[in-house]
Amino acid sequence: MTPAALTGLDLLATAVILVDNSDVLRHMNPAAENLLEISGPHVVGQSIADVFADHELLAGALQYARKNNCSFSEHDLAIAVSGRSRMHLTCTVTPIEPGGAFDLEGCIVEFRQIEQQLRIAREERVMDQSVANRELMRNLAHEIKNPLGGIRGAAQLLDRELENPALHEYTQVIMKEADRLQALMSRLLSPHRIPRPTHLNIHEVLERVRSVLLAEFHKTISIQRDYDVSLPYVYGDNEQLIQAMLNVARNAAQALTESGATEGVITLKTRAARQVTLARKRYRHAIEVSITDNGPGIPPEISERVFYPLVSGRDTGSGLGLTIAQNFVSQHNGTLTFESAPGKTCFTVLLPVAESPEHAGQGQVS
Repeated sequence: MTPAALTGLDLLATAVILVDNSDVLRHMNPAAENLLEISGPHVVGQSIADVFADHELLAGALQYARKNNCSFSEHDLAIAVSGRSRMHLTCTVTPIEPGGAFDLEGCIVEFRQIEQQLRIAREERVMDQSVANRELMRNLAHEIKNPLGGIRGAAQLLDRELENPALHEYTQVIMKEADRLQALMSRLLSPHRIPRPTHLNIHEVLERVRSVLLAEFHKTISIQRDYDVSLPYVYGDNEQLIQAMLNVARNAAQALTESGATEGVITLKTRAARQVTLARKRYRHAIEVSITDNGPGIPPEISERVFYPLVSGRDTGSGLGLTIAQNFVSQHNGTLTFESAPGKTCFTVLLPVAESPEHAGQGQVS
């Protein structure tokens, strides 16, 4: 391989590797080193099977390109460098012309990262789903709320006319249940309250959530804090953000309690995120809040529908908490996502920070 040809590869912003016909890695440019987070000199001379933990799709693409003497693209290549997490890439394999500048019998492989595009596409689906959920809940609540008022009014009139005191118990049950359902309908409609945004400290929000949970579940769970106290303010509705975080954390606490966990732990963690895309808009900075528990995890059969209204993994759950949380976070141009496995479930909220400089660096808690 001529130095001039390799220098040309090294100047490219695209991640490129050269692989010979024996599937041995012969060169890796700096862009590929950065993308894959490995050192080229340490892996050059090794087979792709030794370098990549999941190499089957890449090996298949190389084989197809060589066999048909044409370029071949793999648009969703899930691959992992040994000892590192898996990443999603697009990959284009092009056979090297014999006698060309590289003086190598093999292929050029170009990698492009698509993690961001996949994440943006997922966020767009979540946003569309959130809008549909809000409309469904709004219609459902209105349809139920109107006849509930009539039922309660009729029970109240009947209660006044009853002469037998023993019968008042039954009308009281009707009125109390009607009030309970009215409150439930109000919860369904509450995401549509116009937000009252202000610059606020996310740690004050989390401390409020923590105090409520400790009062409610102090005998069954413990709560750990891992705060980055240098975080700036966010611009949002204090009550809505408290409710969103509380719904997520309360779900975790209830799951831990109902599973009978003897050492249930919920961890509240905050970190800064940079250069993120939220609600189709690019932000220089965002705040990442993660709520993690060591419970049994979300059942796989509902993991794709966990933010849908009336979907719950618990027999006693209403299936509204996470839907309302997602709606509130979406109204703040943020995202709510999760990863779950037995022993660890983590919900992550990303919120854009207040851009005005006078509110920067004021996220401390005492």
